[in-house]
Amino acid sequence: MKQIQGILDPFYEYGIKEAVRLHGPLSGVRVVDLTRVLAGPYCTMILGDMGAEVIKIEAPGGNDDTRGWGPPYVKGESAYYLCTNRNKKAMTLNLKSEKGKDILKKIIKQSDILIHNFKTGTMEKWGLDYESLKYDHPELIYCHISGFGETGPLRHLAGYDFAIQAMSGLMSITGSEESGPMKVGVAITDVLTGLYANIGIQSALLEREKSGLGQAIDISLYDAAISSLVNAASNYLVSGKVPERLGNYHPNITPYQTFKVKDGEMVVAVGNDRQFQMFADCINAPELKEDPRFITNSDRMSHREELEALIHEKLMQDDTDKWIHLFREKGIPCAPIQNIDEVFNDRHVMAREMVIEMDHTNGEKISMVGSPLKMSRTKVSYELPPPMVGEHTDEILQQLGISEEECQVLKDQKII
Repeated sequence: MKQIQGILDPFYEYGIKEAVRLHGPLSGVRVVDLTRVLAGPYCTMILGDMGAEVIKIEAPGGNDDTRGWGPPYVKGESAYYLCTNRNKKAMTLNLKSEKGKDILKKIIKQSDILIHNFKTGTMEKWGLDYESLKYDHPELIYCHISGFGETGPLRHLAGYDFAIQAMSGLMSITGSEESGPMKVGVAITDVLTGLYANIGIQSALLEREKSGLGQAIDISLYDAAISSLVNAASNYLVSGKVPERLGNYHPNITPYQTFKVKDGEMVVAVGNDRQFQMFADCINAPELKEDPRFITNSDRMSHREELEALIHEKLMQDDTDKWIHLFREKGIPCAPIQNIDEVFNDRHVMAREMVIEMDHTNGEKISMVGSPLKMSRTKVSYELPPPMVGEHTDEILQQLGISEEECQVLKDQKII
């Protein structure tokens, strides 16, 4: 016990919260965050949740468009902005000025990671591209998120999730023939890109432990969206057949879809022949197990419409709760179709701490989605609420040795 106490002693002077944060899996890592909107801020929030110190830098007055993407708002801050910006310090800096660029370079010198999502060519124009920075900071991990990447004929185009969903093929396989092409209900390519950026950054951190060197990471929304096509892409590449919009049907498995029941609709996701055998018993249709049209998944895919009609007739005899209880008892994948209100009142969601509360700087309590990362020892923590524009500018500059008086001069010159 004395040994353990000795290890913990240095943390007590900081208090419990700081001690927890020092134990975060990325504690000691510093991130310069020049991103805005969703993909980049989502990536850096995850890094912050895991203990990294994230410095969010915006132009004077703020240039993260999502601050104004509402309603709803919490005292002027949009719910959209709040969803991806906790665990960050915020400062403002005019990167079009030489003084602003000099200050940024000093911050980078003390940092491990720089991430930005300016259009391709912008950082080169400012002399802040990887090639320009790596000589003074060879350990720097430099991540650029863009719409179409740094190579290829579309590299100079801006990237917007909706447009990328359309171009990447995602919309062509989402929706039904009746609905026409549909986007996913959230900006899914932004979310995926933020996750890929996170994977790339943490891989580079691990590799740096061996080589001592940083590297550049080129992540695009278009690439991330195409990678998400998974089996739809593979089906096409193997067969040459363009996938169709199937609504809630699965292109390779059945029954794996929504079904109408007595009180609405629910999902049934029978993934193999063994599960189908149990499913047939559950819906009181044992004859389906012996029917040559339905014995294997390939058989069922060849006779999908006949099978769907038979299942529909059975499922309409009871309501969602009855079927969910029966199917779960037998290990058959299924789910109710919940709206967002039902999700955030779900006992399991609460038990998994997927809803958290933070005290915002403006005095309000804000509810946020918790991190899905559940780590046994180096847990995620929620230390800083989403910051106001430039909230920590003076603090960060003073850490660089810039006095209060000099900070005021920089404000007067519109550098910060």
